[in-house]
Amino acid sequence: MSEVKKIATRESYGNALVELGAECDRLVVLDADLAAATKTGVFKKVYPERHIDCGIAESNMIGIAAGLATAGKIPFASTFAMFAAGRAFEQVRNSVGYPHLNVKIAATHAGISVGEDGATHQCNEDIALMRTIPGMVVINPADDVEAKAAVKAAAAYEGPVYLRFGRLAVPVINDNPDYKFEIGKGITLKDGKDLTIIATGLCISSALEAAEKLEADGIYKSIVEGC
Repeated sequence: MSEVKKIATRESYGNALVELGAECDRLVVLDADLAAATKTGVFKKVYPERHIDCGIAESNMIGIAAGLATAGKIPFASTFAMFAAGRAFEQVRNSVGYPHLNVKIAATHAGISVGEDGATHQCNEDIALMRTIPGMVVINPADDVEAKAAVKAAAAYEGPVYLRFGRLAVPVINDNPDYKFEIGKGITLKDGKDLTIIATGLCISSALEAAEKLEADGIYKSIVEGC
């Protein structure tokens, strides 16, 4: 059996930014002293004049991103999910959400798959928090293909977007010619008749593994991905 290709969606984020940077000179990338971890460093290397390191000041970074948006730029503010949705929630709510500004918040290291960084850096609350903000679009891609497509869709969308990426490498599952990303639309990955598994983001690969084990026991299920 051939080895399954794996890549972290945070890597996909950085690569997608570089591609977008060549297409759109309005794109500006911000990070909070985490360019290596969030993978915005690859963008900084190619477009240093459009990369702003705000230091360990996530709330301030969101304010700067809001200001850039009012000036016609398309800012991608990048940091860990715990800091983007947790520490900077007030600024996201009041400075981005309420005025419905064109700010893209890219949160890496989401979920509980951040063992190396400790419990304080794990964040499960971010989806719930961002969904309480009127007009905020929340996108939680499952793999490399979907993450790149999500970044490009977020850049094209006029309004605030919260993008959720993971730290660990995950299997690429959407590398097929029929795949098409659409904001707000779920995808059926497998048809079944006994039960339905609904998953999102990094949990998709685990859901597919669970489906294989259930199928081995004679239980056929459908799997729906929502991001």
